[in-house]
Amino acid sequence: MKLVSWNIQWGRGCDGRVDLERIVAHARRFADFDVLCLQEVSAGYSELRGCDGSDQFERLGALLPGYTSVAGVATDTLGRAGERRHFGNMLFSRLPVRQVFRHLLPWPVEADVMSMQRVAIEATLDTPMGLLRVTTTHLEYYSERQRTAQIDRLRELHREAVAHARAKRPGDASDGPFESVDRAASAILAGDCNFRPDTTDRARLLAPLDAVTPAYRDAWEIAHPGRPHEPTVGIHDKEQWPGQPFTFDFVYVSADLSPCVHDMRVDATTDASDHQPVLLELG
Repeated sequence: MKLVSWNIQWGRGCDGRVDLERIVAHARRFADFDVLCLQEVSAGYSELRGCDGSDQFERLGALLPGYTSVAGVATDTLGRAGERRHFGNMLFSRLPVRQVFRHLLPWPVEADVMSMQRVAIEATLDTPMGLLRVTTTHLEYYSERQRTAQIDRLRELHREAVAHARAKRPGDASDGPFESVDRAASAILAGDCNFRPDTTDRARLLAPLDAVTPAYRDAWEIAHPGRPHEPTVGIHDKEQWPGQPFTFDFVYVSADLSPCVHDMRVDATTDASDHQPVLLELG
């Protein structure tokens, strides 16, 4: 199974041009992906640099026929002309999607700090390896306090999902929304974490949970033990990210999936966003 995760900056490349077709074409060149996780998808926000305000959630879905499209809207506001404005993430899967959750992450009040609501999309997929839970998110950039709360919530969601997977509840298809739908224990967490590999934020995310919940592990370290993370930000866009390139984009797997991690790669060639796409291969 191949998963690509990419913060696409609403499709804006280093040339200043917003081009979703370029994003999808490059993702396809990078890998014949089964799952695509995208962060920073926009609709109605013409204020964003290069953006015409069109519905990128709808457009990206149209560009990826054959994939189930899951939108995770974090910000939903009323525009000046009465239009809805949306900002968030997307997940695409050509594997069957059993169940989807859209989790709004904590947003503790910090009156003097610029920030926004954040969301995590969780989907349980039928894969050749069995049921697998994929979550994609984009954590807060400006506020360490908010980011910490969001990390703690992601850990709690993982603990909850494993508990659900271990305890089958009553309910079948005849019970409508009370139907018991499997929620996978084995998990992938991918996205733009807005922290670097050597921070306490990352250590907090990877810390042990309890005796029955497999902790998250960094897929890069499994695939490339002893090798520093390759940078995912600041390679091409020196206007926004001057200085040395660094890593913000990660893929984590629950510890039970560690033996299945075949490879992880960063595509350093594209300048279609200010971030680089990352690829996880499981086998």
